Amino acid sequence: MTYTVEFSSAAAQSLKKLDAPLRLRIAGAIELLSVEPRPPGATMLRGGERGRWRVRVGDHRVVYTIEDQRLIVLVLRIAHRREVYDR
Repeated sequence: MTYTVEFSSAAAQSLKKLDAPLRLRIAGAIELLSVEPRPPGATMLRGGERGRWRVRVGDHRVVYTIEDQRLIVLVLRIAHRREVYDR
């Protein structure tokens, strides 16, 4: 099964603002989420972030949710590790 990857407007803007090499690394990691939304390096967030997952890409984090019924991975946030959990 292949999942469809969708971006929130904030995540899409964050991805556009990154420099090209980092953008390509993060885009590659997100592309892999369409095949396996729960890769070995992914972690489910705790606390107020119920149902959200994160994957590390260098010093950046990609926060996303998984809708198994509709086969959708929704990327919510892409940010540096010191900024991603501030909300």
